[in-house]
Amino acid sequence: MKKLITLFTCTLLMSSIAIGQQTDKELKKELKDKAIKEAKKEAKTLSKQSWKTMPGELPMEKMIENAWMKQVSEDEKGVPIYITADGNGVAETKTAAETQALEFAKLELAGTIETKIASIVNGNIANEQLSTEDAASITQIVQSSKNIIAQELGYINPAFKLYRDLDDNKIEVQIRIFYEAKQSLAIAKKAIKRDLKDKLKKTDEEVEKLLQDNPKR
Repeated sequence: MKKLITLFTCTLLMSSIAIGQQTDKELKKELKDKAIKEAKKEAKTLSKQSWKTMPGELPMEKMIENAWMKQVSEDEKGVPIYITADGNGVAETKTAAETQALEFAKLELAGTIETKIASIVNGNIANEQLSTEDAASITQIVQSSKNIIAQELGYINPAFKLYRDLDDNKIEVQIRIFYEAKQSLAIAKKAIKRDLKDKLKKTDEEVEKLLQDNPKR
């Protein structure tokens, strides 16, 4: 399923580039029409692979359409509004499989956030007069923050959730989650800031400089 998702994403992105000269209204309609068409094709493929929607959920086509429209959402600067991650779980019950899938997805999401924070911090370390020991300690704290970030994100309601019965009397669940990019970075920075202060005895000002996206010089 992840391969199908990736192909669908590429199709939408290529479409958005091709119609880049259109008005916002025309572009949105074009993307939505494309999403509906591709959602129908993907839903058909997934159904053949025995994937089903959870009871009470939207039809599969509509879930896929909504998820992909959300994934290609951008702000006025062309920056993606959401970050996204997929999770897969296998267990004897739907609930257990979904819980497992959600934890995997949250860790993937946290890993993406951690990478973004690391990029910011590494750039700032290069511009600060830090000892080699301090720089190494800061880098280590950031690189080991994935689990902390995942915990701080709390429960995330999956936007895309499917299941199928397996031959060994187990159930497989696939989910997709979204999190507002700016909010996720704020949550991650808060958690890492606390860790840096506790472990390295840094002041608020020193930590703020390390986590600033565009620090003033």
